[in-house]
Amino acid sequence: MPCYRCGVRQTDPVRGASPWRRGVRRETQVLICPACQREHDLDHCRSCGSTMLICRLGEVECRTCGAVRLANSGEAEDGPSLVRAGAPGLSEEVEAALSRVLGRHPTS
Repeated sequence: MPCYRCGVRQTDPVRGASPWRRGVRRETQVLICPACQREHDLDHCRSCGSTMLICRLGEVECRTCGAVRLANSGEAEDGPSLVRAGAPGLSEEVEAALSRVLGRHPTS
């Protein structure tokens, strides 16, 4: 899964825990790269204000205070879920990687 802000894909850490972070944005579980973690546009817990949320099975749970609420089917108060325009999809990235490895030239 790519970073929801910049579209860069996660790589395996050299050692130890990954510096990438999970969060919830517009009631959708997202992954955040270390460079984009400085921005504060994630959803907040309605009880304690924490951004340490997880979204699963139609619910949003706060990992700080334990509050659980129903997700609004992909929409939050500020509008529909985020769709990144122009970011390459996984199939395009796989095709480009195979082309590099196999020495093929891109078809487009």
